[in-house]
Amino acid sequence: MCEIHSERFIIEPGTRILVQVPQEAAQPLKEAMLATEPLSWGDYDQVCFTTSVGVQQFRSTGGGINAATDHAVEVPCVELQVFVPKQGQALEPLVRAIYHAHPYEEPVIQLIPALRGRHIKGLDEDNPNRFWNRETPDWVPSAHRN
Repeated sequence: MCEIHSERFIIEPGTRILVQVPQEAAQPLKEAMLATEPLSWGDYDQVCFTTSVGVQQFRSTGGGINAATDHAVEVPCVELQVFVPKQGQALEPLVRAIYHAHPYEEPVIQLIPALRGRHIKGLDEDNPNRFWNRETPDWVPSAHRN
């Protein structure tokens, strides 16, 4: 495990979960995940990253519900990425929710032991790099603009 000690941030163990899903099924999958886990990150929740659409490739070998195919097929997919401060059996309800909401028989789900860094409240708030201490960039959501 990573041994980092700092007065500026803390390190927390957990699991990084990556799920590949057809784009139109991404929102229902996120909702199913959120019904099980708040996806918290400090003072925020519903923290999830969704990649741009890419191409997932696979070939059915015929061992599942789908017939075997001669060649690989391609499906436009996104990847959802989240971090949860849980490991082992504590992940079962969330992974079960993913399997339930996912449209595939065998979804691509990766569970990666991970560490996350979190700030210590009240520190570095006057940092000139923080968006609230400079002209507001376009990417700042309207709810967070002055």
